Amino acid sequence: MSRPYAERIRLMIAGLSALGESVEREQFPLLEQREIKKIGVVLVTADRGLAGAFNTNVIRRAVRFIREDTGLPADLITVGRKGRDFFSRTTQEIEAEFTALGDAPSMDTLRPIIDIAVEDFTSGRVDAVYLIYTKFVNTLSQQPEVLQILPITTPEDATAEEQIQDFIFEPDPTTVLQALLPRYIETQVYQAILESVASEHSARMVAMRAASDNAAEFINELTLTLNKARQAQITREVSEIAAGAAALGGR
Repeated sequence: MSRPYAERIRLMIAGLSALGESVEREQFPLLEQREIKKIGVVLVTADRGLAGAFNTNVIRRAVRFIREDTGLPADLITVGRKGRDFFSRTTQEIEAEFTALGDAPSMDTLRPIIDIAVEDFTSGRVDAVYLIYTKFVNTLSQQPEVLQILPITTPEDATAEEQIQDFIFEPDPTTVLQALLPRYIETQVYQAILESVASEHSARMVAMRAASDNAAEFINELTLTLNKARQAQITREVSEIAAGAAALGGR
């Protein structure tokens, strides 16, 4: 899976961006920290249903994040029909929508999504950009996640020195960071889409298995009911025949 690569590049980029002496932050608009007055949200859902609570959970998480956790105006980019259909029935503004990406989207397919998110941030239209997607835990468990991708921040679980201690940079961290920043955003979005696709397939498999089991159980119950009704009908007919024969014999 691409998860270890995405996590490692996130730590490395965050570590580089935290080194104030090596990186002149004003050269990198994607690192600009400013007061958050409006946010951008990239919501990843599925194009199809029949996946249990997969779409419902991630949409509910997005609603809670926008309306309760932040309470700020938001520009929404929807990836998938289910998210688009839900928010189109609300007052939430949808800036862009993307559907039919397929089960194995390429980076070229995702680039328009990335370009809109980056343009919104660098132009000042929004002050932060968040990804809301479903993280694949295992076949039976998928968890809605909120990930801030812009501006890039330093993870709280490690210092900058720990994050980049395994790397030697040539020609210098600033040049390397300038080349890697666009790749970083692409990697995070791409990883989120892959996690969502894997989660969707697992959720649909579990839902269809449960539906099949329920259908089999229902068929067994109906078969038993039918057999009981048929047996009762046969018993009643035999009783009627026996009663008729007895009546004729009495004459």
